[in-house]
Amino acid sequence: MKRRDFLLCASAACALSLAGGASPVMAAGDGKTFVLKKPETGGKSLVQCLAERATNRAIDRGDVDLDTLGALLWAAWGVNRDNGKHVVPTAMNRQECQVYAVRGDGVWEYLPKEHAVRRVLEGDRRGAFDGSGLILLYCGPKDERGFAAMHAGSMYQDVGLMCASLGLANCVKWQNHDALDRELPLPKGWQTFITHSIGKPAA
Repeated sequence: MKRRDFLLCASAACALSLAGGASPVMAAGDGKTFVLKKPETGGKSLVQCLAERATNRAIDRGDVDLDTLGALLWAAWGVNRDNGKHVVPTAMNRQECQVYAVRGDGVWEYLPKEHAVRRVLEGDRRGAFDGSGLILLYCGPKDERGFAAMHAGSMYQDVGLMCASLGLANCVKWQNHDALDRELPLPKGWQTFITHSIGKPAA
């Protein structure tokens, strides 16, 4: 290859790289998708769930079933209105949030509009955290005003209440929160803010 052609190719590659800077990284998942069941209304009252909400670090390592996963993800970032808005309020309606479910059969991205999950990483990655049956990752963009971090807090509070309703143990954790950030299909400038370990109470 002539030097001039090489330089043109290099310039083009650089331009493509810069243009795609905000795109998600490619993840090593097979894209398998499951549509989840939305939780039924009823059950424990909100006041009872608030009274029972608590941190419990004694969490079983077994996977939660798909119906339970659907209820938890809907509580975190589900769509609850025809206008496409979410269970969780967002400052200035900045719906820049993402939730990933780390299970024994891979890491799954929650798709709130479809109420479905798509596998983005294969293999059991729970050992990168604390090994609990389910670990949720609450992600968003870094911003000076801290909106995304605030939204993550709203999400894990909702999930904590759903855990109280379903009789699940749960614990919000910061340790190793970013263990998978380089592998997840996060847009540039996004990060995992905190993780949420969930499962049946350990015997």
